[in-house]
Amino acid sequence: MSSTVATAPERAAKQDRSPAPPRRRVPAPYFLLIPAVVILLIGMGYPLVWQIVTSFQEFGLKQQFGQPADFVGLANYFELATNPDMWGVVVRSLLFMVITAFLTLAIGLLLAVLMTAVGKAVRLTLQVSLLLAWAMPVVAAMTVWIWLFDRRRGVVNYLLDMIPGVDMNRFAWLENPLTFFMVASIIVIWMSVPFVAFSVYAGLTQVSDEVLEAAQLDGATPWQRLRFIIMPMIRPVIAIVLLLQLIWDLRVFTQITMLQDAGSRASEFDLLGTYIYKLGAGSQDFGMASAVSIFVLVLTVAISWYYVRSLLKEDEQS
Repeated sequence: MSSTVATAPERAAKQDRSPAPPRRRVPAPYFLLIPAVVILLIGMGYPLVWQIVTSFQEFGLKQQFGQPADFVGLANYFELATNPDMWGVVVRSLLFMVITAFLTLAIGLLLAVLMTAVGKAVRLTLQVSLLLAWAMPVVAAMTVWIWLFDRRRGVVNYLLDMIPGVDMNRFAWLENPLTFFMVASIIVIWMSVPFVAFSVYAGLTQVSDEVLEAAQLDGATPWQRLRFIIMPMIRPVIAIVLLLQLIWDLRVFTQITMLQDAGSRASEFDLLGTYIYKLGAGSQDFGMASAVSIFVLVLTVAISWYYVRSLLKEDEQS
């Protein structure tokens, strides 16, 4: 029996012929995301950083012409925290946001359910009507709505005045805070309902017909099928739609501004969007305006945190 002993050069040659470990490659999607991330950092990151820095400064009209801004630390935030007008605007904005967003969701949900129950012709007519309302430019729509509620030539006053016992002759809808925000809510809801209706309708079309038929055979009423089967299945759609509506209604600006131009620009008619605009463009106090903007950003993140946390939990479970 013979045995061979490999020399050192032979062992080295065998090791050289062994396959090299595979190199770790960076996935292509990360390279494809780089342009979008860079655009977001430039388009959103710079304004955000500028606002944060400006909120700690006394930045007014002089600074627009090159004079250095004085660093005041948290003085702008302390002044806002002790300003009763600021907290009045915050309370009005939160109430307007909650009422408008939930009414929009309720009406949009009803229209989505209606589109699944009616025939093809009626559904197509309803969808086209919603698309036309959604596609109308904001300024054009606001011009029509302001004309409808005009105190002298408004159609709404004319129709309501025809009701026996109702005196709406030259009633000024936009000169009282309560009726002002009532009109604003109607306009915002009218502009937002199509998005909610189409989003929820898309979710309803994904509900399995076999599940609904099985529930119907088991004796479930239409209300029970809607409450215990359909609604839980489209809950993610409803959650994201409601979150978007809350954020949009918190930051509403154009509708309020145009209604103020047609009615009154007093502070009782301000929401956070118009309040920031008046501080910045109106009073040239960009430091305070930036501080309020950062406050709105923090408020938006706080509103969105529940949904984001639920998404993170779902990712961990999956």
